[in-house]
Amino acid sequence: MADPKLIHREVAFKGRHVQVRLDRIVDSKGNTTTLEIVEHPGAVCVVPLLGNGDVVLVRQYRHATGTRLLEICAGGLNPGEAPLDAARRELEEETGYLAGSLVERARFWTTPGFTTEFMYLFEATDLVKTQTNLDEDEIIDVETATQDEALRMIDDGRIQDAKSILGLLRVLPHR
Repeated sequence: MADPKLIHREVAFKGRHVQVRLDRIVDSKGNTTTLEIVEHPGAVCVVPLLGNGDVVLVRQYRHATGTRLLEICAGGLNPGEAPLDAARRELEEETGYLAGSLVERARFWTTPGFTTEFMYLFEATDLVKTQTNLDEDEIIDVETATQDEALRMIDDGRIQDAKSILGLLRVLPHR
């Protein structure tokens, strides 16, 4: 079966970080539909591990959920920025740690049903404490947990963020 063909595209909304486009497509059966696609520049997420093996997490308010979520640190790619550089930047901005070692552990589409966001997952070790440098709209609390506790927090629902669940499950078994 052939992939659908794009017959029209328009930008419906352009924001600071994302834009929404409307794609009109026709499938191999001749059916047409309009899809709403959130265009995103891509992002990174980082699982930072302290020398004793504990995981550094961040708790921040996420307006879309109406609550503060416990997550691994993450952030968007700036235009032309390499994922490794973005991971280094976001780690220090949000947690106040510099990584002596950053290793890519996965690449994934976050929600391919409606967004182009592609994310790179890194493991950070050999951490050196510096200071946070939060974006003006960020209020973040830095927390630590043992690896076992972080996995329990996934099991009992205290960690509900998909990138954090994927990141912790992907990185922690390597240790």
